[in-house]
Amino acid sequence: MQRMGGIIITYEEVVKKAQEIVAKADASGIKDHLSIQYNITGEGEGAFYMELKDGHIEVQPYDYKDRDILVTAEAKTILDMMSGKLDVVNAYLTHKISAEGDLGKAGILKKLIGSAKKAEKASAKAVKKTAKAKKIRRN
Repeated sequence: MQRMGGIIITYEEVVKKAQEIVAKADASGIKDHLSIQYNITGEGEGAFYMELKDGHIEVQPYDYKDRDILVTAEAKTILDMMSGKLDVVNAYLTHKISAEGDLGKAGILKKLIGSAKKAEKASAKAVKKTAKAKKIRRN
């Protein structure tokens, strides 16, 4: 298990969180193919892959031998990168991750992360707007 912000997280929870992150991303406009295997190091170690194909994206808890990119890092680093809290290029340049393969395809990942961040911001904005409307109705 890995500590993330004081919370103990298991391999299964990492995969579930990665699935939740990509579920928010809009991959419909991305017709490129990208497959990334993530190897989690340290406590809670394991491997999962993310595949983007024909505008559809999925995360599965398996090794993926026919991958474009292999990324190795701690769970928190991988999740922060997938959610856009940590820039992919910065993570690579500062050695927070190691990556090998067709790194030119990382641009596709940046597009996908950008769409997830936009969706997250829109969702947060909608939640605030709803909370504000409820508060006004109560007063």
